[in-house]
Amino acid sequence: MKKEQQEIIDKLGIAELNEMQIETQKAISNHKEVVLLSPTGSGKTLAFLLPLIANLDPESEEIQALILVPSRELAIQIEQVTREMGSGYKINAVYGGRSGSKDKMELKHTPAILIGTPGRVADHIRRENISTQFIKTLVLDEFDKSLETGFEKEMKEIVESLPALDRKILTSATQKAEIPEFLRLIEPKEINFLGGAKTKLKLQLVVSPTKNKLETLANLLAHIGNANGIIFCNLKDTISGVSTFLEKRRINHECFFGGMEQIDRERALIKFRNGSSKVLVATDLAARGIDVPALDYIIHFQLPPREDEFTHRNGRTARMNSNGTAYILKGKDEKLPSFISGVNELKIDATEKEVELDQWTTLFVSGGRKDKISKGDIAGLFFKQGQLGKEELGNIELKQDCAFVAVPTAKAHKLIASLNNTKLKTKKVRISELK
Repeated sequence: MKKEQQEIIDKLGIAELNEMQIETQKAISNHKEVVLLSPTGSGKTLAFLLPLIANLDPESEEIQALILVPSRELAIQIEQVTREMGSGYKINAVYGGRSGSKDKMELKHTPAILIGTPGRVADHIRRENISTQFIKTLVLDEFDKSLETGFEKEMKEIVESLPALDRKILTSATQKAEIPEFLRLIEPKEINFLGGAKTKLKLQLVVSPTKNKLETLANLLAHIGNANGIIFCNLKDTISGVSTFLEKRRINHECFFGGMEQIDRERALIKFRNGSSKVLVATDLAARGIDVPALDYIIHFQLPPREDEFTHRNGRTARMNSNGTAYILKGKDEKLPSFISGVNELKIDATEKEVELDQWTTLFVSGGRKDKISKGDIAGLFFKQGQLGKEELGNIELKQDCAFVAVPTAKAHKLIASLNNTKLKTKKVRISELK
């Protein structure tokens, strides 16, 4: 491994690369066309970013690499990881749901790596906000998902606008992903870590005595206890009903689905990542391509119609040789699809219990990387001036212009009172609760 790559890995706090990442690096270094098939959460992003960055020309002032992703969440996630790698190259992410004029302003300073959703990238190409003349590397991350969500036309348009394209990297978490013809792959090197991987996933069936499964859901959450998990629903209306029920039971949770405003989706994920909310109620949008920690469980409140969607949901837990459980919540007289069989039934106590979850709150800090503020600076502020113990400071998520910090709910208001309008580095920062 090159010295620069080792430094990046050290910055990310990773002890060593996994087998898939090592093999992918070799493949990308030795082949112009690579198709990487690996489960959700296995580290595909780092696997392609390391060799991609190593191949960049530090003398170039043009966009050299384009990473296309199916969702804004994945764009934000890859941008965050790339920044944390500290390569020194400029990175930008563009995606729907945010101001096109903001994109245009940021793109005036040309990035070496551009990350984006196909629709937004194609729009910028049409408007001539970006030059594609020098892009040599194209990454289609979760390419099958982009195709499923109707981006084929835009993807084809983008590929045809890359005259200098020299390297194509495709990733997917699906075994049967079909490679589109417009990519014109000749002899791609396939790296396949999907088949035969040992999993510690446990499948359990929970049967509700009635068609309305909400009471059984509450009992199941009480049975699971203080753990991180996603409740999967098929429809936005179902999420609304589940959320209303959980609110009545005072079960802290966040919702996540396609119709939400982008800022609300981002806030939901921030709270879920740092443990302020242990439960995420979501559609299949959360099954792939979002950056969330290892989950203890997922619940199929509604089963998906297709087996691959069922697999992707389950792939959110029991990752990387960890334990995890996928619960199938079955209503009275509900039939299971043919792709589910032989699942053991879990009998849970039907008596009503309180769902006990740790109480954490997310605080917003109005300073970030562009203010030369580090996670260490924020931790120091909360330890010294906020008088928090080390075990009382939760996850710190640092962005370009702000940060989010998880703290015990019982201490949140006191911390806001003592730290708001404090000077951090050279900036006076506002600190408030993230609603």
